This record gives sequence, C-alpha cells and structure tokens, in this order.
Amino acid sequence: MFRTFFVSFLLFVSLAANDDRPPVAYDYLAKPDVKRFIERMHRKHGFSYAYLKEVFSQAKLDRDTLARYTGRFKPNSTVGTWQRFKAHIVNEESFAQARRFYKKHRRILRKAERIFRVDASYIVGFIGVESRYGTFTGDYRILDALATLAFHPNRKQNFFKKELEHLFLFAAEKDYDITQLRGSFAGAMGCVQQLPSVARRFNHDFDGDGASVWDIDDCIGSIAKFMHTHGWKKGMPAMVPARLSPDANLHALPINRNRTVSIKRLRKRGIVPEAPFPQSRAYLMRVGDARSGYRYFLGTSNARVLKRYNNATVYAVAIHLIAQQCK
Repeated sequence: MFRTFFVSFLLFVSLAANDDRPPVAYDYLAKPDVKRFIERMHRKHGFSYAYLKEVFSQAKLDRDTLARYTGRFKPNSTVGTWQRFKAHIVNEESFAQARRFYKKHRRILRKAERIFRVDASYIVGFIGVESRYGTFTGDYRILDALATLAFHPNRKQNFFKKELEHLFLFAAEKDYDITQLRGSFAGAMGCVQQLPSVARRFNHDFDGDGASVWDIDDCIGSIAKFMHTHGWKKGMPAMVPARLSPDANLHALPINRNRTVSIKRLRKRGIVPEAPFPQSRAYLMRVGDARSGYRYFLGTSNARVLKRYNNATVYAVAIHLIAQQCK
C-alpha cells in the first residue's frame, strides 16, 4: 500500500527557496546517524565512501524546510486552506491556463488516454495543481531539503530518510549530479512533483528521448501510469457536487475520510448528488469553512485515486474542478 506520495505538500504557494532563511553550512559528517547512513548505503547499494562523504560535505541545513515539519512555520504551509487554493489555483486565470495547456498538448494527452485508459482532463488537473502546468517546479536544493529532514527531528523523519536513500539511487540511475537537483521544500521534483521514490517507480519515457521528471510529455505519461496503476475508471468523474437539504444530518458521517457511505444512506440524511452518481457508495467530501461557507462533493472510486497522490481533500477537489474546464 502506498503512503501519501507528497506528504501533503503543494508547490503553488511556496515555490522558491526562502531568501529570508537560506540554507546554512552544517557538519553532517559529524552526526552518528549520518555515519550509519553512509555505511548502509555503501554495503547495501555499493556507493563509495568517498562519494558519500563528498556529497554530505556539501549538504546544508535548510532551516525553512525544517520549520515546516516541526510546527514552527506558518499554518497551512504544506497544503493550504480552500481559500488559498481558490486564490492560487482554482480560479479563472488558472482555468484559462488549463484550457491552453490541454490544447497545446492535446496529441500527447490523447496518447496517454489511449494507452493507459485514463481521462486527459484529470492529467491536466494534476499538472495544474502540482506545478502550474509545468511552469513552477521549485528552487530548493533537494539534497539540502532531504538531508535536513532525514537527520533532524521532525514528524516524518524516518520517511524522509528513506527518500534520501532513494535520491541517491535516483541520481545514480539517471547520472545526475545529486548536488544540483532542485525541487520543492520537501524534495519533490518536476512538473508533477515526484518524491525520489515515486520518480523511480512512475517516471515514464513518453516521448522516446529518455524519462525526465521535468519533461512535460514524460510527466503526462507518468501521471497516466499512476492513475492506471491505481485503478482509474475512464469516463467516470472523480466526484459530483452535492446539496444538503435544510434538515440534513451529518452526524457520525465520515467527512473527508477514506471511507465510503452508501448513496441510499446519504439521501436519507439529506445529502443529494446534483448529477447522476455512477456508483452505489461515495466518499463524502467537504471544502471551505463555516465562515466562508462549505461546498460538498460525493467522490467516486476515482476520487480515491486522486487522494493516493495527496491525501488532502482540497487537493482532489482542485484537480477535479480544473479537469471540468478541459471537457
């Protein structure tokens, strides 16, 4: 079973390295945990001691990255509220970009639909949310971000230590200079923001010139491959909007959880799909807040595919709304 691939980060709010709190020099080679990591990488994967020590001698402490995972950064800095989504990515400007992107890449998108049996409009949604249609892919040095998160206490330290291992393997497999790779504050790369482990599994050469996480055609193929692998059903919407009757009863219903409720039960509770719903059970999804108002959606099994990439409900809803603009 896959973990949430991007650990609930989105790129559109925080694209470049923090100039007010830049990475600083740090002696990683003095840390016992780093020494153990080097020994394991040598024994398990055959990396030379000299190479590993040289890389860690260049790694810096990224204070901005660390603060996001230790509770000392501003709220909503890794995913964001629905209001921030609307301000940055779910708006008319972004929708217009989506339509232009769809038109420009129509040939490769149709190829992805044909080969992987997925919907091109949702591929556009993924790329829109992750990198503003390939225009923003991050300016944090990935080595600094992952070394910081792997070897300084934070809520996902073990996860990031594994991602650092994958970064070394990814760079070696691609013959990349590991010190030059750039991405998000948590080590995600390219136009669909793949962590190293995800890039190694799903990066896909879709245009015949070698797979790259920064190449739009390959990103389209990679997302299509991901969707297909996780059971996407072509032609079925990820969700439909729902309305609540005046006496709707939400008590004890699993809102924004990865648990389904029967449509029959939802209707009895006053929650009604505003369009034909293609399955007998649905995920009850909600975005917004009490002050600005809520929007409700009923998610199909395709909604669960979206949330396997990032478990945030606002993320899945944003992809869906962008996809609707490409019909």
